[in-house]
Amino acid sequence: MAANKQFFVVVAIVAIILPSIASATDYTVGDDSGWKNGFDYAAWAKDKQFYVGDTLLFKYESGSHNVLKVNGTGFSECIKPDPSLALATGNDVITLATPGRKWYICGIKQHCAGGQKLFITVQDAAPQPSPSSSANGILASGYQMVLIAMVAIGAMFAV
Repeated sequence: MAANKQFFVVVAIVAIILPSIASATDYTVGDDSGWKNGFDYAAWAKDKQFYVGDTLLFKYESGSHNVLKVNGTGFSECIKPDPSLALATGNDVITLATPGRKWYICGIKQHCAGGQKLFITVQDAAPQPSPSSSANGILASGYQMVLIAMVAIGAMFAV
């Protein structure tokens, strides 16, 4: 009987978490161009909507660039924080955990002054899928199938 309760707790947790995982978007900053000098990151971000849970992937050749999170002043004036705070793997992933304005710069040489910087605004939560859209309908039906399968498996254990 205790196993049944544990199973249904797991089902409830998955039912709560799955929609937020399914709606997160992964963005490669600069798309195929990646994180580099001479790219217009303001234009890249202009038509995108960023939400809590989305991720930013900064791709670049390790050693040639880095990623520093700064405030608005650091962004506009290219003020570099402590270099030990830099992400520098060349494959840096940042999960957008809170809503609000986010600023990122490259702290190598004069890259920031040359335009290698990104400003975005993160919204609180992604809009929930609408059943009227065919793509969202697939997502919703897939989610429903997962729940149905979990309930069916739970029913087998209850016998």
